[in-house]
Amino acid sequence: MAYEMDAGAQRRMEEYFAEIGIALNNKKRREAFALYALGLFSELPRKSVEPIAAAVSGKSERCGPLHQKLLHFAADSPWKDRDVRRVAASHAVQAMQRRAPVQAWIFDDTGFLKQGKHSVGVQRQYTGSAGKVCNCQVGVTLVVANEYAHVPIDAELYLPEEWANDPKRRREAGIPEDVRFKTKQELALDMFARAVDDGVPGEIVLGDGDYGRSYELRTTVRAHGFDYGLGIHSSARMWRLRRDGQRMGVVQSAADIAASLPRSALRRVTWRQGTNEPLSSRFALCRVLLAREGKVDDVEDEPVWLLIERRDGDKPTTKYALTTLPRRMSRKQIVRLVKERWRTEKAYEEMKGELGLDHFEGRSFRGWHHHISVVLCCYAFVIGERMRRFPPSATRSSDSHAHSLAA
Repeated sequence: MAYEMDAGAQRRMEEYFAEIGIALNNKKRREAFALYALGLFSELPRKSVEPIAAAVSGKSERCGPLHQKLLHFAADSPWKDRDVRRVAASHAVQAMQRRAPVQAWIFDDTGFLKQGKHSVGVQRQYTGSAGKVCNCQVGVTLVVANEYAHVPIDAELYLPEEWANDPKRRREAGIPEDVRFKTKQELALDMFARAVDDGVPGEIVLGDGDYGRSYELRTTVRAHGFDYGLGIHSSARMWRLRRDGQRMGVVQSAADIAASLPRSALRRVTWRQGTNEPLSSRFALCRVLLAREGKVDDVEDEPVWLLIERRDGDKPTTKYALTTLPRRMSRKQIVRLVKERWRTEKAYEEMKGELGLDHFEGRSFRGWHHHISVVLCCYAFVIGERMRRFPPSATRSSDSHAHSLAA
């Protein structure tokens, strides 16, 4: 990251850190947070507690005590992650809103690759970060986005049942007594409720098939006035609807409906410019009524749109999503909005590559969440400065690729 802060950015960082300091409510914590954050902003190749302490101590005799101070701050200190994250979210959202409204809330998860088996929540499990099953932790995140930026504002460690139900592991990792096993969808619902309570702006909730299959998540989102654009699996069952809203034929899977469509029903849509070429696929929209939780005799109340995407190539693929977006929007508008979730991976890449998101080497439940909180604070500041560099009148193309910031 090759941007040097000027005096104005330095002042804004100090003011931002002061706000976070109020949330930390303790002088020693404020000092430790500032040192930890500066370590994450640095060019250190490894941004865990020990190298940060060595880099910021200046003198060898201070390294040991500083290491213990930062270790205590990250792993043991009882400050509240939500209070700190709320400050970061407000900072990022205000900066984003000056350029364009925040439209989307995106649920996603990312993997933290691990070698051993003692880090809290680690096991062999699938992560999209690696595209396979591997030894890792998985964090579920809530990201807010407009057309210019994606910013994670909340995160929870996915705690597999093997961990949640093992008293010895729970004790060693310091897992609080009130923390029980929750699915990724349940963790998403918790974060959704917190964001609603905090008044975070947004219009549509996006996510992949792991989140789209949750009836509770879909209905909760709608109950709070949000639209959604959520992936589903090909086996999800539903009825096609006529123009008058009546069911047409028998219940079918999403894959069956896609297979029954004539080629003319799928039209090519380019949704954004990729690294080397425009990204496009063929899409169709069908009005459907879902069979609730796979039960053919129990239907959901609200008709929705089934968005079918067919990608051509050596290995053609078909993907499916459900959306409540109004049909008065064009097909291109719907596709582009639903596709916004794919840019979230860029935020993960930046936070891992530049801010040490996956560098935490502690094993505790609290430590994992504290480290993530400091990274989220740092990334919120990065986004705030990035938005400041481009006034609201700037064209979309000027920001089609991420810009960097380093302290």
